[in-house]
Amino acid sequence: MRSFAEIEALAIDHHGSSEAIAEKLSQPKTAAELRAIPDDRWLAGMTKAVFSAGFVWKVIEAKWDGFETAFDEFDPGKVAFYSDEDIDRLVSDERIVRNGQKITATVKNAQFVQEIAAEHGGFGAFLAGWPASDQTGLLELFSKRASRLGGNTGQYFLRFSGWDAFIASGDVVKALIREGVIDKPPTSKGAMAKVQAAFNHWTEETGRSQTEVSRILALSVG
Repeated sequence: MRSFAEIEALAIDHHGSSEAIAEKLSQPKTAAELRAIPDDRWLAGMTKAVFSAGFVWKVIEAKWDGFETAFDEFDPGKVAFYSDEDIDRLVSDERIVRNGQKITATVKNAQFVQEIAAEHGGFGAFLAGWPASDQTGLLELFSKRASRLGGNTGQYFLRFSGWDAFIASGDVVKALIREGVIDKPPTSKGAMAKVQAAFNHWTEETGRSQTEVSRILALSVG
């Protein structure tokens, strides 16, 4: 595994300059910013990630106002108690993408948000206190306690919500294979542990966030 300076040099070579790379990077939110996000926005972010998975995200984006209205602005206290009749209503609601399994997942995730918020004083407070160096542990918790937030769906939810997340996208996986971290897409717990260790090493080496390291890895591919 080469130094991250060498990996960044590959990205610069592909994209022309360090300034071009910098323009493509984003920063994660601070702990204070994460704590300030209300629980309904966390549930909304989960729902957008779940419905976008395996689907055309632009369709979800175009319908998003309808999602907000149909799901009571993603108030966890309301959505968590949706009945079978509410789910049947949503399955027929043309304002949203009418996927029964994903609608049911939203109800389960509202319950998850409520549980975590009760335990930690807010879902944002919970995420603010979880170290980026253990994203794999966080995703494992999602797999056990949330619905349809395993794997890349959970990673995209975290990244787009502002938590300091890496994403094992196609290009990132190619870069990790190139660097000898893994030899194929990481699907096992052991492989994800190797990915996490590599990200932790590079963030310590560079002082960059995992978000930045992830993006630069992708850019180093092409």
